[in-house]
Amino acid sequence: MISPETTTVTTSYTTFDSPLGELLLVGEESATAPGGAALTSLSMPQQRGVTVQPYWRRDPGPFAEAVRQLRAYFAGERTRFELAFRTAGTEFQERVWRALEAIPYGTTTTYGRLADVVGLPRGDVRALGAAIGANPLLILRPCHRVIGADGTMRGYAAGVERKIALLTHEGALQPTLI
Repeated sequence: MISPETTTVTTSYTTFDSPLGELLLVGEESATAPGGAALTSLSMPQQRGVTVQPYWRRDPGPFAEAVRQLRAYFAGERTRFELAFRTAGTEFQERVWRALEAIPYGTTTTYGRLADVVGLPRGDVRALGAAIGANPLLILRPCHRVIGADGTMRGYAAGVERKIALLTHEGALQPTLI
């Protein structure tokens, strides 16, 4: 964990009410990012390991563009995000996260197919699942689009019910009628 004593980078955050609940957006100052902050995290309610740190500054200003794009996504008007990210994963995690960005809106892929894309032997799919589970940018790097080979909804950091809601929103799943 980075503490205020070990960094001079300003970390800001804001929240955004979405159809999935309140989203937490976190970013670090960046001279090149729109609004002045590169996103480092987008998380959802009840997601483990994500808490506001006392040295973070609450400031919605740097996130105006991210919020605008998220609103357009939830309104069905946007299928891709064009935002600055700054994540700190391992080389393998970053490679997996970049591969997630290539999964088109309204589609799904399997863990096995994604393993092929990143050049991972299918026997190492657990490592792939762990990298996907560590994705700090839910929705933006669409890990919700990765499903089991048999069509089942495997884990999702914010809960499988939110994964289903996102895939239904994107048209990859049909709504359940009761």
